Amino acid sequence: MTSPLKIGLMGYGFAGQTFHAPVIAHCPGATLAAIATGQPERARADFPDAAIVPDLDALLALDDIECVVIATPNDTHFDLARRVLARGKHVLVDKPVTLSAAQARELAALAADRGLVFAPFHNRRWDGDFLTVRALLASGELGRVTHFESHFDRFRPLVRQRWREDAARGGGLLYDLGPHLIDQTLALFGAPETVTAFVRTSRDNATAPDYVHLVLGYANHDAVLHASALAAFSPRFVINGTRGSYLKNGLDTQEDQLRAGLRPGQPGFGAGNEAGRLHALNDASSGSDGGETERTLPTAAGDYADLYRALAASIREGTPFPVSPQDAIDVMTVIELAMQSADEGRTLPFVRTA
Repeated sequence: MTSPLKIGLMGYGFAGQTFHAPVIAHCPGATLAAIATGQPERARADFPDAAIVPDLDALLALDDIECVVIATPNDTHFDLARRVLARGKHVLVDKPVTLSAAQARELAALAADRGLVFAPFHNRRWDGDFLTVRALLASGELGRVTHFESHFDRFRPLVRQRWREDAARGGGLLYDLGPHLIDQTLALFGAPETVTAFVRTSRDNATAPDYVHLVLGYANHDAVLHASALAAFSPRFVINGTRGSYLKNGLDTQEDQLRAGLRPGQPGFGAGNEAGRLHALNDASSGSDGGETERTLPTAAGDYADLYRALAASIREGTPFPVSPQDAIDVMTVIELAMQSADEGRTLPFVRTA
């Protein structure tokens, strides 16, 4: 039997405490062997069996660590990940993996040169609603997609003093929620032909973008991606096709469950997602003569632990990680084009760089 993948976690702030440590600890095939943090008391109390060290150098000095997870502020990702790869260890990097496409390409090239895994942490591919959308589109029930809309909105009118609100450190919604919206869309439809963006700072006293509206242009449809800190009500997904429409409200439940202390594998984890509405032609093999039906479409349960199962399989068995380095490069390319589009007020072509 293969021993669990020994993971070292770099960073124990919000991301490390919420999305990484508890998921790793409850994922068969992986173990949280060490945590590098400036908050040793909290980490030691939460994970008494893990080695607690002060920094990345101390983490890399632990010979049994096979993979390092980077869960630190955005502007530190590139340097930390590069140091991990240079020491011959696999790395998983929280989103955004870097602050530029060029940096993402450099990490991808370094990992490939050393035969290591460079895994982007685009965990929202394992959201229950995204899994449902992916299956729905694959079924063909909506026909050819003519419009796709994806929202990740919240109502947070007060600006908090933290690095996530600091544009100089890669803060703001384009870098925070943009990677999720963009990665999901590219996973469904591939690279776009064009990028048009509106990126604004709307809240009083805000210094980083808190309104993002992207339009990714495809041959037969547009994908509208939207994130706002001043939206109490909005859909999560709206999809129109030649044979039907789908509407889904509400965000995936896993983040709130993890915050509340529920863990992967425990009853109810990943479940409880709001169902969607599907209006479609009855007979998918003919025209509209078969009539139409509107029904509730249950939302699948999500499971972030599947990401870490995939990471273990990638490192131990050579199975390709579901989110490729090129995926991360493409996401950063779209983000760069979005900033340029917003600054210049024009639509830009997407050109893939590898």
